[in-house]
Amino acid sequence: MAASGVSAPTRTEVLHLYRSLLRVARQFGDYNIREYTKVRTSDAFRDNKSLTDPSQLAAAFSDGKAQLEVAKRQALVYSLYAPKVKSIMDINPS
Repeated sequence: MAASGVSAPTRTEVLHLYRSLLRVARQFGDYNIREYTKVRTSDAFRDNKSLTDPSQLAAAFSDGKAQLEVAKRQALVYSLYAPKVKSIMDINPS
């Protein structure tokens, strides 16, 4: 079988991307957006867990990196314009 020239990401690279996406999710001040981002990240990685084809792995990894950049931009913009009122989900009961 001839190599297609596409290299699959390493396990370390995939874990770094996963952690980076979760780290960005924590930057959202709004509970709903933060939790949606975490769930979406976990679901996407779970869905792609069984990929074995190097080209599919590389494509999924590339998509994940693009999503990370989008999430970073969204977190920055949201931090500039987000309401300063906390969600009821973020308030600790006394």
